[in-house]
Amino acid sequence: MKKDINPSSIKDVAVAIVKEANELNQEVWNVYLINMGSEKIHQVLVSSRGYLKLESGEETKTTTLRHALGDIEAMSFSKIEPIMEDVFGLHNEFWVSFFKDNELLDKKYIFLAETIKDENLISIPILFKKGIMIK
Repeated sequence: MKKDINPSSIKDVAVAIVKEANELNQEVWNVYLINMGSEKIHQVLVSSRGYLKLESGEETKTTTLRHALGDIEAMSFSKIEPIMEDVFGLHNEFWVSFFKDNELLDKKYIFLAETIKDENLISIPILFKKGIMIK
């Protein structure tokens, strides 16, 4: 039975963590969901959390946050949340779920610990800002 279920893969939706200036011209980091596809995605839900388990067995976790972003147009983006530099030492996971063509799709995007830093910044499409992106 399980072999008969073939969910579509997600190729045109990305999560980006972007470094930008806020209204006070201070540097901040924000997380965005980017729809790089040619179709609108519907009823977008995102849950985010940070976690890390050390070899000694010690665990660090953040609270799980949930966001309802609604519909996101094709070739568009939506801000998920601000992210504090304090959690860059953790694995930061964003679990995205949405409907496309009446099919429920979901995907986990995980930014590994210590990968969110200036030397890894690239130009993010559609946003036209510098950041780190997982597609």
